[in-house]
Amino acid sequence: MSFGDITNVTTGEARLSYVHLFKPHAQQPGAEEKYSCTILVPKSDTATKARIDAAIEAAKQKGISGKWNGVCPPIVPHPVHDGDGVRPSDGMPFGPECKGHWVFTASAKADYPPEVVDQNGNPMINQSEMYSGVYAMVNVEFYPYMFGGKKGIGCGLGPVKKVRDGEALGGSAPTAAQAFGAPQPAPQQSAAINPITGLPM
Repeated sequence: MSFGDITNVTTGEARLSYVHLFKPHAQQPGAEEKYSCTILVPKSDTATKARIDAAIEAAKQKGISGKWNGVCPPIVPHPVHDGDGVRPSDGMPFGPECKGHWVFTASAKADYPPEVVDQNGNPMINQSEMYSGVYAMVNVEFYPYMFGGKKGIGCGLGPVKKVRDGEALGGSAPTAAQAFGAPQPAPQQSAAINPITGLPM
């Protein structure tokens, strides 16, 4: 990844889904395990969307001058989709959390774990603080690929910074308080009585 290049983008505050930032995950059984997360950029954040559009165009130019041998396909697949539309994979609508957002997934190979930091920029110690539904800023790199005869634009995952908590999206385990009720104060231990004096020991 080349920070400062036009193909490198740091988002504004975005919501994360399908978070696999600490342990590589395979999208399908037998597929390559990668670190990844799906990034939901609100459509109101036009500045981030403009940077993403510029990065994709720059990545196309890199493809033409590099991997694509001087030829740009008439349609170049890229990872950014309209959350108010349908998934390109199966034609089904995106989940309700995607409404009003631009949606894309960024990934990194298993030997390039992303740096994950808390609100203060310190390394994230408690991995449970980065979950599907959290709000974060993400650094990504758009790049051209040619794989199996297919040309397109991919998205590499860079550092991730937590911004604030959000409502967890489906699939997260309940907290102990949700499952068992709010913690109760420990019962007061009654002091032992001295049987001879009748006073507390």
